[in-house]
Amino acid sequence: MTCIAGLVYGKDVYVGGDSAAVGGLSLTVRSDEKVFLNGDMLFGFTSSFRMGQILRYGFTPPKLHQGDDVYEYMVTRFVDAVRERFRSAGHLSVDRGQESAGTFLVGFQGRLFRIDSDFQVGESLDRYDAVGCGQDIALGCLYAVKRSDGFKSPEKAILLSLEAAEAHSAGVRKPFHVLHT
Repeated sequence: MTCIAGLVYGKDVYVGGDSAAVGGLSLTVRSDEKVFLNGDMLFGFTSSFRMGQILRYGFTPPKLHQGDDVYEYMVTRFVDAVRERFRSAGHLSVDRGQESAGTFLVGFQGRLFRIDSDFQVGESLDRYDAVGCGQDIALGCLYAVKRSDGFKSPEKAILLSLEAAEAHSAGVRKPFHVLHT
């Protein structure tokens, strides 16, 4: 289920998402959005609506202190706080000592980070990324748009990538929602 796409444009981060909830062959178009702001962070999630609810309503990101390296902060204090919050909310899976949850994008400090289910933090040199079942389609679309116009209209680029994912993935549905920092 899902397509979440994001890109960095100047000092802003744009993230958009669809509204599909898919289980097996069942599809529900949800009213609760997969893209939201929490403080000065922009989130877009896949995997679990419960995970998104925790990140949106039950999580306070730790403060970034002046002089801190943003990537190091994301890998350490941010991920540690997410893991602790998921654990206390009963949303952390443990298999043979390995903790996991779901996958989401975070726009923060003019950068786009991908948090994978094992809590690794990635940041693409392309300055765009996508997650969910429509990610490959969205990534291909974002590549083409970046090559053709350099993301002159970042919101349109995100919407086009989501439309492409909807056209070619059974797990992606309108309405689409795009936010930026």
